[in-house]
Amino acid sequence: MAAALLVLLLATPGAHAQGKRKVIQFTGIVATGDSLLGVPGATIYVPKAGRGTASNIYGYFSMAVLAGDSIVIRSLGYANQTIVIPKDFQRQSYSVIVQLKEDATVLPEVRVFPYTTERDFKKAFLALRLPTERGSAAADNLNQELMNRIFRTQPMGAVANFRQTMSNQQLDYDRHMGMAPNQYSNNPLLNPFSWLQLIQQVKKGEFKKKDTNDDY
Repeated sequence: MAAALLVLLLATPGAHAQGKRKVIQFTGIVATGDSLLGVPGATIYVPKAGRGTASNIYGYFSMAVLAGDSIVIRSLGYANQTIVIPKDFQRQSYSVIVQLKEDATVLPEVRVFPYTTERDFKKAFLALRLPTERGSAAADNLNQELMNRIFRTQPMGAVANFRQTMSNQQLDYDRHMGMAPNQYSNNPLLNPFSWLQLIQQVKKGEFKKKDTNDDY
């Protein structure tokens, strides 16, 4: 009897050690199946334990799991994948490359109405009575005096500023090329061509008084 009790006490710690699962560092990269580009923001979690993590911008992840855990990898637009860690896995780390496959799903159209059926909505819409234009906010906004005040005080917008700037630049260019009026062409005293013409007229004697023979 004493020998049997001693054997039972010696066997209990071993049995407890065998029932305790090993902690493993689970790492890997979540990538697309066609180009092997990293999938950022993919969730890697153990549903039964309620723990998990997410991949970084390069698709890399790292988390602690237990031997025998079923790990689900999922991301929007891709089919879910499940990885099971073997129960008898003896190493301290488990690394994988998960290739997700695209799973394009077209969701059905959803129409939201404040009525029970579309027929009730149409009935309520047809029975709607709009207020008359006179005395309404729309009529007040079209008041001629109000529109004139807005026209006189409204600042220039971005489009008008752009057009004004482009117009001024074009006018300066035309003036520089001599194709538009400027201060020199408008004022003959500041125009060198006018002075040149005046000098030529003086040299030719166009301003001398011509002798006239008056017969009486």
